[in-house]
Amino acid sequence: MSYLITVTDPLAGQRQHEPVIFSIPEALEGDLWWALTPEGRRILCQKLNHETHSGASRFVASVSFSGELHFTLDRACRDDEIAQLEGISLLEGKEADCFARLHTGQFDLELCRGTAKGVGASKWGIRHFRHLQDQVELLPSGNNAIGGFYGPFFTPENGLINPPEHTIVEIDVLEQGPVLHHYRMRGTIPDGLLAELRGKHFTIDWKFSWQTPWFQRQYQVDDFQTVINGRAVTNKITVGDEFESGVGKLLFDRFEAYGGTRYRAGDPYAEELVTMVGSTVAHSANQSAKFAEFRAQLSDMAAAHWDLYWRMFSAWEQVLDEDELRQRLAQVRARAHIRADLNQRQWQLSASPVEVSTLAHETIFPGPASKTVEYDSASGRAMVWWTSQPSGAFQIVQRRQSGWVNWGTNGENECPELPVGVTIKTAYGQFAAHWTQMADALETAPHVTVVSGPRQGDTP
Repeated sequence: MSYLITVTDPLAGQRQHEPVIFSIPEALEGDLWWALTPEGRRILCQKLNHETHSGASRFVASVSFSGELHFTLDRACRDDEIAQLEGISLLEGKEADCFARLHTGQFDLELCRGTAKGVGASKWGIRHFRHLQDQVELLPSGNNAIGGFYGPFFTPENGLINPPEHTIVEIDVLEQGPVLHHYRMRGTIPDGLLAELRGKHFTIDWKFSWQTPWFQRQYQVDDFQTVINGRAVTNKITVGDEFESGVGKLLFDRFEAYGGTRYRAGDPYAEELVTMVGSTVAHSANQSAKFAEFRAQLSDMAAAHWDLYWRMFSAWEQVLDEDELRQRLAQVRARAHIRADLNQRQWQLSASPVEVSTLAHETIFPGPASKTVEYDSASGRAMVWWTSQPSGAFQIVQRRQSGWVNWGTNGENECPELPVGVTIKTAYGQFAAHWTQMADALETAPHVTVVSGPRQGDTP
């Protein structure tokens, strides 16, 4: 049989290296196949091994087109052709816990397993990310990461358990070919203060395709229900992407949500946490060696690293005994709840991008959205996110004093707002001027149809 594949774009414009998946109702031999367009252009198709059905073959191809694209599955690649193929390649990793460093034709990125040492450099996720066109590295130090998830575990209620820093993940290779790499992280979250959040497991699926200017991921967590920030939270999480550029610099200096940004500025919870750190350092009766170590590092509060503030109150770190930890976090929580809802911090409705670093605490909490962007107003580089369901809120930080930028799917007081199981597509490139078109393209995939017919020369 011959198989004609038609890819139709419901949107106007050009698709650049869009990954398209199609199924053939026949068990075909060979992992890589050629397809041909009517003009004779060859397209490389990678057969997928995961989620396949008996008697059928699923393929993925990375294609560029506008409007409509037709191609016919032709033949399996020969061994001599496979040796010469262009596609995703593996590079030598920079970090000791690197699982796979990928050259995707668009990005040079490093996927790490984590070391569970409780500091920024021990996080699992993407720990280095460089765009090959502009050569800008978004995570040069390796002390931050793209793709961590936090709430409801990283909350005062649960004793600030930080899954990316406190867990080592196992990683399964589901697909690894020139067109597509698909990895699945598996981990167990350490137990915190809340009984209902103990013994929870998670998986994260990551997909990267050849020359595609975006990648995708999906988070699954064991069912849970708890109360965070005084609200019932059922199967909602905080996903956080971090970026860094050094003191006094910002990789991204604007934030915008599709259709306008509705937000409140400032982060009273962070201020209350820092205040409690100062009180604890000055007045705690704790005499442990670990507390003395933290107290010494916090002797100059203004110069201390932010991580030291929350780590002092982490159940995982055990700097404080549980009774003191619960008492002090309860005070932080109560004060932050009140301050978060005071009328002084009014909601702002902006039709223009928000310059976050000029606002209180260099932080804003935007309202619900499914398409968002952070970009650099000078260079035009932009990171665009689409989530298959809206997140109920976001925390956006663009902190010039440290060069740290964050995109997080949580509301105030670390309340998680992204439903578990949502697909996230994240694009990076020179998209600032037309980021909404990219966001629409992430949301609306091309339609793919397969029609079978006799091969040329077959007898009717």
